[in-house]
Amino acid sequence: MAIKRLLTLAHRSRQHNVTSTVRCLSTSPAVATSPPPPAPSPPPPTAMVYDRLAESVKSKLRQLENPDPRFLKHCSPHPVLVDHTKILSAPQTRVTTLPNGLRVATESNLSAHTATVGVWIDAGSRFETEETNGTAHFLEHMIFKGTARRSARDLEEEIENMGGHLNAYTSREQTTYYAKVMDKDVPRALDILADILQNSSFNENRINRERDVILREMEEVIAAAGAVKHEDIVEQVKKLFTKLSADPTTASQLVAKEPAIFTGSEVRMIDDDMPLAQFAIAFNGASWTDPDSIALMVMQAMLGSWNKNAGGGKHMGSELAQRVGINEIAESMMAFNTNYKDTGLFGVYAIAKPDCVDDLAYAIMYEISKLSYRVSEADVTRARNQLKSSLLLHIDGTSPVAEDIGRQLLTYGRRIPFAELFARIDAVDASTVKRVANRFIFDRDVAIAAMGPIQTLPEYNWFRRRTYWLRY
Repeated sequence: MAIKRLLTLAHRSRQHNVTSTVRCLSTSPAVATSPPPPAPSPPPPTAMVYDRLAESVKSKLRQLENPDPRFLKHCSPHPVLVDHTKILSAPQTRVTTLPNGLRVATESNLSAHTATVGVWIDAGSRFETEETNGTAHFLEHMIFKGTARRSARDLEEEIENMGGHLNAYTSREQTTYYAKVMDKDVPRALDILADILQNSSFNENRINRERDVILREMEEVIAAAGAVKHEDIVEQVKKLFTKLSADPTTASQLVAKEPAIFTGSEVRMIDDDMPLAQFAIAFNGASWTDPDSIALMVMQAMLGSWNKNAGGGKHMGSELAQRVGINEIAESMMAFNTNYKDTGLFGVYAIAKPDCVDDLAYAIMYEISKLSYRVSEADVTRARNQLKSSLLLHIDGTSPVAEDIGRQLLTYGRRIPFAELFARIDAVDASTVKRVANRFIFDRDVAIAAMGPIQTLPEYNWFRRRTYWLRY
């Protein structure tokens, strides 16, 4: 009896403790945290094992479609538009036109310790005739052979002693001479540039005549970037550049006189001694000022580039790069979009082993022609972001900035702000890409250049046939 009574008292004591605990919980303040979400209801016991596995997979997929936003704060697998206005407050580009027509453009960055100054001339190999063929490239090398004041040795020593860099390059439509120096040596660099451009010591009369062909009064720009002051550069240019040619002929007049005509054609140079085949496929493109030139830049980013030594490929945004990387049919490939005053070239350049040339040609033509038919907004958005990033990364330094200023003043007549350029890029969507592709790619002639072991490269009509799809 005593044991039975003790068990009864213990049972009553436990009931009393539970009741008091419940009362304390009911009278305590509410907890700030929300209750955990209810767990997904399991399938009924009568469901098959396969159905239960399917429900589990569907539950995980639903979690992927609605991931935790904390993990997407700084990175997302889905491309989205980003506002770059805050980072586009670049230094202002100031332009002054002198009485002789010479334009001086600068972008000052007084926190820098180096500067690049140069002369951009609106003349290149395109404006040569049969008699003056090769003059532009010839002058690129001869211009540093000495002046009336400085010998070739003096030029080299003066540049070396100030720790500077003097260079030149010639393209189809532009010739450039520039120097990169320390901030304190900018006046000396301008003096050297003025001296070699106006007082080159060419003894032969024939060389002097050819020099006048290039350095005629077309459009010339003095561009400077870095540790420079606009007013100082303008005053120095007024004093130094006083012997420019008075020939009124302009590059625009020469282009209007002999406009470029794109012709479907091919050039093949078979050389079995070369280990790799190289070929380029090009369509007629847009000029610098064509409204569709921006869309072609986006399309170039969509086609992308790939290199065997750089890795990647299978997970790249470009479907052409994915095809090339997965199937290993190329050593490298890259899309190009080259602009000129009245025309352009858009296409793909590739290098491959001889036994992969035909497969690579098919992949390139398929992806190029697809731009006229099937384009996703995600691919266009990704290409826009990549294009904007590459444009900003390209001007990292005083020399690229000066080159960008000079080139844009010669081609556009002004420096386009990045905010405006990015707005034009963001205006390109999938419908714009298909419209521009139908203008430049759909059923259009192509130009092909190939060299090396290219016996397996398809013939011209094969490429021409694949500029469109037969869809019924």
